[in-house]
Amino acid sequence: MINKNEWLIVGLITSCHGINGQVKVKSLSDFEERFLKPGTRWLQKDNEVPLKIELISGFKQPGKETFIVKFQGTNTRNDAEKLKKLKILVKTDILPKLRKEEFHLLELINLEVKTLENDELKTIGKVINLVNEKNNLLVIELFKNQKEVLIPFVVEIVPLVDIKNNFLIIDPPNGLLEL
Repeated sequence: MINKNEWLIVGLITSCHGINGQVKVKSLSDFEERFLKPGTRWLQKDNEVPLKIELISGFKQPGKETFIVKFQGTNTRNDAEKLKKLKILVKTDILPKLRKEEFHLLELINLEVKTLENDELKTIGKVINLVNEKNNLLVIELFKNQKEVLIPFVVEIVPLVDIKNNFLIIDPPNGLLEL
């Protein structure tokens, strides 16, 4: 089984582009160079072992959050068809350096989750996973009933992340924790 902390999903191959083996990629990353700069990447189908592949070239589609990339050995549309729905991964030990107030989504795992109730911070659970194939969602295990809930990772619901002190604060809309 793959150690999830070893890999970071940075993109999803959504479709073919043209007839020369290029694919369209939906980015799940803030770092465009992951799709522009040639080098080693890994492709993964479902939860299978990731396979190493070389990214040859890539460019961002104007006005979109998608990239057109070319991988070594993918030279025809038929080759590209086989890559549809695969995840593009990078190893977590080569993550880009961030500025002081920034963090990698992977750093959110195992943070305590707190809410503000009657002007007091109350610990209600911890982040146990991330779901980021469509939107960034935090999977939180609630301490009171060991139930897992999905929390959208948006500033309106998660106004504070404190990596240094190992917690984040959520302000969920009524009913979100009861779903």
